[in-house]
Amino acid sequence: MSLWQLIIVGLAGVAAGAINAVVGSGTLVTFPTLVAFGMPAVNATMSNAVGLVAGGVSGTWGYRNELAGQWSQLRWQIPASFVGALVGCWLLLHLPESVFERIVPVLLVVALTLVVAQPGIQRWAAKRSGVDTVEDFDGTRLTVSRVSILAVATFAVGVYGGYFTAAQGILLIAAMGVIVPGDLQRMNAAKNLLALIVNVVAAVTYTIVAFDRIDWAVAGLIAVGSLFGGMIGARYGRRLTPGVLRAAIVVVGLIGLWRLLTT
Repeated sequence: MSLWQLIIVGLAGVAAGAINAVVGSGTLVTFPTLVAFGMPAVNATMSNAVGLVAGGVSGTWGYRNELAGQWSQLRWQIPASFVGALVGCWLLLHLPESVFERIVPVLLVVALTLVVAQPGIQRWAAKRSGVDTVEDFDGTRLTVSRVSILAVATFAVGVYGGYFTAAQGILLIAAMGVIVPGDLQRMNAAKNLLALIVNVVAAVTYTIVAFDRIDWAVAGLIAVGSLFGGMIGARYGRRLTPGVLRAAIVVVGLIGLWRLLTT
């Protein structure tokens, strides 16, 4: 890559880190950038996954206060994300690229629809469960069936994230918003942690089994950029109201969908 292309990759890393901390789907900035500069899709996915780990760390740390009190559900989601990521990595290494890419736009449309419908779904879930407000939901009140569905959904998103990574944050927020109604900022914190786990698993796996397919200069630039981007996103994203955050999710998701369909 030329110097100006490397500079753009670094800036894309900053944008991806900030977007991942606030919304998710920052990969939809870095991945198309790498592909546009001539990097093979699988190599771009691997290099991107390695680079975005740093941004995931800073974004998760920035939202650490919102993680308090969520262990009762995260203890099921964390292993589900871990195993799902392993499966997704295996798929990337063994299946043709075209197989999963065909379903990505469909998954993104479904996720955005769920995010938009989330307030109504939360009200319905709260009424059905007999609580006065959505905020009455607490991890300690999760039923066995709700936990099971949450774990399965988290596993499925983990598979998706281990394979393609793009928009896994949106899918996680959409799933949690339907299954475990609650504060959007707290869900965003859980999303950051779970997405980080998937990225770490993917990065370690690709490093072990496909070291020579990773562009380490590109991965390093994305890492530095996303580290600062994650700090910026966590600092300002925590100040957004649920309505603004939901709007940001939809806008970024639609842009990402357009990029996926036109790249």
